Amino acid sequence: MDFEVLNFIPDNFINPQKRIFLGYLFSGFLIAFLWLYCFRKYTLINSLKLIFDKKVYFSKSSFVDYSLYIFNSLIMIIFSPILLSQLVIATFIFEFMYDQNIIEPISINYLSIFLPIIFTICFFIVDDFSKFLVHMLMHKIKFLWCFHKIHHSAEVLTPMTVFRTHPIEGVIFVLRNAISQGAVIGIFFFISSGELSLVTVLGANLFSFIFHLLGSNLRHSHISISYGKIVEKILISPAQHQIHHSVEKKHHDKNFGVTFAIWDYFFNTLVYSQSNQKIRYGLSDEENFSRNNIFKIYLIPIIECCTLILNFIFKSFKIIYAYLLNLKPHKLNKNNKVLQNENS
Repeated sequence: MDFEVLNFIPDNFINPQKRIFLGYLFSGFLIAFLWLYCFRKYTLINSLKLIFDKKVYFSKSSFVDYSLYIFNSLIMIIFSPILLSQLVIATFIFEFMYDQNIIEPISINYLSIFLPIIFTICFFIVDDFSKFLVHMLMHKIKFLWCFHKIHHSAEVLTPMTVFRTHPIEGVIFVLRNAISQGAVIGIFFFISSGELSLVTVLGANLFSFIFHLLGSNLRHSHISISYGKIVEKILISPAQHQIHHSVEKKHHDKNFGVTFAIWDYFFNTLVYSQSNQKIRYGLSDEENFSRNNIFKIYLIPIIECCTLILNFIFKSFKIIYAYLLNLKPHKLNKNNKVLQNENS
């Protein structure tokens, strides 16, 4: 393994396209401080103590987050070259639209001013909805929940908790990224006759940059910041995402959104934050999941998933076998009744 590969791990902290870019972390901490000091009326010292609480950042749960960040980064470096890419999807969409002549390409002269911002907005919205949809499916489909519950096993939340995932979930989200973003790129590349560019800041999508700069990292934190009910109908606040991590049953399968709350509103999964809400994070005792053992975190979801799939296959064969077994006698009985009626 060369040094370029090892540089991939710290690169996330210096790349504005990544959520844990140091600039976003700093802005998140600054927003948290202003919230506590100006709005919650904490003292300067108490605000800083709460933000940098060593019980949070040096907990067993947090060290699992840090470990998974390193191990998963190395795993994805190995497997990412063989995964589906945006380019493949974009090329497929472009060639399909070209061959089928679905719509006529639009002259760039009419859209030269507006196309980049339209493309950037559509790119961000489609990407956000696809995140919501896949996230919801990770909760609703049992064999996907086997992997996603690792993320929910965190008993404290820090910005690094976003990396508390199983590699299988990482692969699923890489594919989501390729399909959703690749589709938008392919469509816009076709209608723009190849003249296409995102509106970016420091190489990051304009709206992603704004989202992260305004405290996206506080979603996974112990600082509960509410936007108020009106805004929380449109945007997911840090406090709302913290509700999503709640161990309480009434909060299960709620607030799946990343940026926009409107998806949750349409799917009836939206819950508003409460003032001074106190939430206990983690999984319910029913899950019986080893939260802080890295080996078990990687292995148990695979075993559980395989067990569910095998049980499904076994039950399916059992139902088919029972149906076939009862099919012939059923036909014989029906034929006998017909003969009896004719004889009578």
